[in-house]
Amino acid sequence: MPAESQIPTTASEKRRFAVNLALFYSAVFAVSGTHLPFFPLWLKSIGIDAGWIGLINALPAITRFTTLPQITALAEKRHAIRAGMMISVLATAIGFAAVGLQQQPLALFLIYALTCMMWTPTTPLTDAYALRGVARYGLDYGPLRLWGSAAFAAGALACGYLVDSIATRDLIWIIVAWAVVAVLASLLLRPLDDARRKSVEAHNNRALLRDAGFWAIIASAALIQGSHVAYYTFSAINWQLQGLGGLTIAGLWTLGVIAEIIVFALSPRFSLHPSSLMAIGGASAVVRWIVTAHEPPLALLAIVQLGHGLTFGMTIVGTMNLLVQRVPLHRIARGQGYYAACSGLLGATTSIASGVIYARIGDGLYYVMAAMAAAGALLIWSARHRLKAHPQSEESGG
Repeated sequence: MPAESQIPTTASEKRRFAVNLALFYSAVFAVSGTHLPFFPLWLKSIGIDAGWIGLINALPAITRFTTLPQITALAEKRHAIRAGMMISVLATAIGFAAVGLQQQPLALFLIYALTCMMWTPTTPLTDAYALRGVARYGLDYGPLRLWGSAAFAAGALACGYLVDSIATRDLIWIIVAWAVVAVLASLLLRPLDDARRKSVEAHNNRALLRDAGFWAIIASAALIQGSHVAYYTFSAINWQLQGLGGLTIAGLWTLGVIAEIIVFALSPRFSLHPSSLMAIGGASAVVRWIVTAHEPPLALLAIVQLGHGLTFGMTIVGTMNLLVQRVPLHRIARGQGYYAACSGLLGATTSIASGVIYARIGDGLYYVMAAMAAAGALLIWSARHRLKAHPQSEESGG
């Protein structure tokens, strides 16, 4: 465990940090929960054509592997992760408000691009802040992160309810409202001890990008999480074609989120090494996507959806625990940035390719997703001995 975990703390300090971070996670993921399903509907409602909608919706993924790593690295270099989080959500709120005032495609595209540049680093910076808190206060990542998942689901459900009672062109202001809540929640975040370099010399010859173990973690995580692209993009379409109603589809998605929350809540009890957790997540994804490809009946589909706790939740828990072990705390934001960039690049590529593949073979796309998950599971399993033998952050002294 890094040195920060040895600093004496009171129970009230620990609890205050956890509660305030949970509130911030909730607000940040509520923004995503309202944005992901309903932003395209808003674009359509103001007269943006399909071509522009496709370009605009690609911007978050593009910024994840272009500008995001530079912003997280800058925040880390200036020892300002918490300040970076606060600036990021403030700029997000202002950006979405400016987007809401636009109706011309080009102007909207440019303003939304600037907004995404500031918005997409929020989660990696928050995870970096959370992992420093995990080390500083002796907490577990899963119970902190579960509030984000709960808020994502609640935000999506609330926005879905409001769709029937407000004009679609006003949906953007729900996203803005949640972004403002995130700004207010950021004011409650507790400063953490400055994780400046304490043994820089020990790491001059071990640059993060030269660490094969680090690459194994982020590449494996990107492959397993990237295998969810078909589910995120085409599941609702497939289920509707199979005759399932909107409420049933919403229920299936909710089952997945509930399973994810349960895994996060139980994660402090997991005794397996984080690399094994990731391997289990990848192997579970292989089974999940193969079963999904066969258009299972509703009862079996519901059971498969509960597997989201393993395929997504357990993979995240394993990834974050490995990163806090492997990456020195003074580099954790940079590590999160590289992880987000790797996931964003693979996710964007997979998303583009999946559209072409789905047009040709339909549900057969899930077999491709299963192959991706298998590759991720095999990669992390093959690296498990290296990761167990050489936990970088323990060598760093903080």
